[in-house]
Amino acid sequence: MKVCLFIFLFSLLNFKNVFFCQTFEIGPLIRNFHSSKENNSLKILGNTFDSSFVFLSDTIQLPFFDDFSTNKFQKYSGDFNNPSITTELYYYLTNPITLLPLDNSMIFTGQQTFKRTYDFASDTYSDSIFGSTNVRVGDLSSFPPQYSEFDLYPPYFIYDTINDPGNSLDTIWINNPAYIQDSARIFYQPINDSLKLWLDEYAYHNYRFAKDPRSLGVVTFDGLDESGYPYQIGTTITNYADKLTSKPIDLHAYNSSDSLYFSFLYQPEGLGDIPESGDSLVVEFYAPELEEWNRVWGVEGDTVYPFRAAHILVSDTMYFKKGFQFRFRNYGSLAGGLDHFHIDYVHLRTLSAFDDTLFKDFAFVYPLNSLLETYTSVPWDHYRESTSSKMTDSLLIKVHNGSPNPENYQNGQVSILYNGIEEGTFQLQGQTLAEGNINFQPLTTHQSYHDLTSGYEFDKTKSGNQQVFEVKSSTSAQFPNFSLNDSTSFIQKFYNYYSYDDGTAEAAFGPTGTQARLAIEYNSYQTDSLIGVNIHFVPSVNDVSMKVFLLSVWADNNGIPGELIYEDDIFFPRNPIYGDNQNVFVTYYFKDTTKVAVGTKFYVGWRQLDAERLNAGLDRNIDNSSKIRYSVDGGFTWLNSPFPGSAMIRPIFSTSLDSILMQEDFLNKKEIVLFPNPTTDIAYFMEDNIRVPCHFILYNSIGQFIESNYASEVELINLERGIYFIQFPDVSTKNFKIVKQ
Repeated sequence: MKVCLFIFLFSLLNFKNVFFCQTFEIGPLIRNFHSSKENNSLKILGNTFDSSFVFLSDTIQLPFFDDFSTNKFQKYSGDFNNPSITTELYYYLTNPITLLPLDNSMIFTGQQTFKRTYDFASDTYSDSIFGSTNVRVGDLSSFPPQYSEFDLYPPYFIYDTINDPGNSLDTIWINNPAYIQDSARIFYQPINDSLKLWLDEYAYHNYRFAKDPRSLGVVTFDGLDESGYPYQIGTTITNYADKLTSKPIDLHAYNSSDSLYFSFLYQPEGLGDIPESGDSLVVEFYAPELEEWNRVWGVEGDTVYPFRAAHILVSDTMYFKKGFQFRFRNYGSLAGGLDHFHIDYVHLRTLSAFDDTLFKDFAFVYPLNSLLETYTSVPWDHYRESTSSKMTDSLLIKVHNGSPNPENYQNGQVSILYNGIEEGTFQLQGQTLAEGNINFQPLTTHQSYHDLTSGYEFDKTKSGNQQVFEVKSSTSAQFPNFSLNDSTSFIQKFYNYYSYDDGTAEAAFGPTGTQARLAIEYNSYQTDSLIGVNIHFVPSVNDVSMKVFLLSVWADNNGIPGELIYEDDIFFPRNPIYGDNQNVFVTYYFKDTTKVAVGTKFYVGWRQLDAERLNAGLDRNIDNSSKIRYSVDGGFTWLNSPFPGSAMIRPIFSTSLDSILMQEDFLNKKEIVLFPNPTTDIAYFMEDNIRVPCHFILYNSIGQFIESNYASEVELINLERGIYFIQFPDVSTKNFKIVKQ
């Protein structure tokens, strides 16, 4: 069966689709799962007004510099014990003249009410409308509350009958009248953190989306909001989307003679979607006394090119005030992760000049991923029992010489640490880093490969089911530069799965067509048994979370999927589950805790029952496309993926089955405790006997998603008795077991 379909090359409803006769698709990310707060110097925490925090930003000093090697976005955490907190109580009903709150006994309705008098003798009645009261009513659903004046009435009717021996007054009250006194309290908490430079994080701080950046870390602008959702999914609307706003800056002591310049680097597309010519990235300056934002720079969309410098003179007197700010905004599609722009090296300083556009830095371009050959993670006992070196013979390192001159190279080093103690090192030959040149060439990115197969191996004598090692890499050139970019580190994981990817998705992919199959090839170090698969699904173009598929495992048949050795029961299908955070993997265990024996070469994936693409995550930084195969003719013919990248689909081995649900937290010092456990209704998240709010994901005993939220407790009262599992992806690598009685 051959099916004609669209191939989405990072486009959505923007007429960049091209017809091909293919059966495999790639698409843009519709959720990138990055989060932030409201963009303003006043910050509201949470979605409710009452007991919310308003954060009052500090004012920072020059120079302002951020190369995005670290995250300098302001975080907001309300602290009721902060001695600097002040509060204010806002009332629902107030006097429009004095603005004082009305007494709690004063209740009103918006409809006219009246007294009706009935004459029993003449069988007639007359109505007398009650007098209204002018009331100032506040909207307490959002801060700051907006007030309006209304003429309101008593919330009852009176019925009086005359000329009747049994005459009595009847008062009929209105049920649930709309205007009852209420209040909402706001807590004002000042911010005083000069190390944080940005008020919001609508834009996405990352290390992977740009094409050959000049150093570690960029900020990316697209059509996703601060929660990682499209601003308006499924539309063709273009408008302003992301924004990145500086904290207030004190410029009152400066003037135009100080040669104050604002500089930054920018790039369209990168590894994302091409912004059209009608799309743009703009810079705006804020004039505090005029309370207005003014556009001072902009660039239209284009295909990817190397990062370029923007250099803007700040000369207007309206900006030389305390409280000056600048912000970046992008104009493009609101439908998702589309129309990408990236920025780097943001710098506001004095004593600059019109030709001072050089960002003189020597830096790693990307962080490293793995010291292993092929994989970013393998089960520890597989590695421990291997007899040959599994270290890579081609460790890819990219560095950029930001100097306008040739610079002498120096040797670099890779250090491996276990529990903070160095266990081994590799030397990175400087001449290799410089691609065989005598010096690093000026304003050039150098790409080199390094053989680690001789020398150190991860210590195979260590016991246990899982291990992690910290890997630090460093190198430098012989001129002053930003030292943070001269080194990079990562965690080499030995968990209970094999993985090709670096843990971040830049696209979504999958086959299309009813009964289409997707299979990812794995070559394990030894024969063993699988218990499930980790998959990172991302929404792209359409929400397919209600579509169904069957987990599948195939044996090898001369380099293609062969005998089907496991497939879900047709009466037990799966759904794509979107984890409510950035790059979250969801665990799909095999039905009835089945263990599936596999050889050293096997394939994991799915058979989908619907035609739509299911959108697994695709890591575009590491290319293992030769391991991705798909079929649209019932498995008779298997094709290779036409798109470079690594599938974010990981087979889970039974090697650490006994510890999967209670993994040791190697990476975090935080220790979350669930209390009480077992429980009948609520379990609280405790750290050092203090309740702490966390982002959590709740699953049932077979790995099906139940809930994702940010709170300090989880409610189980409406769930059936049994075992459940909770992940805290922001603070821990553990999977916590909780029992509902």
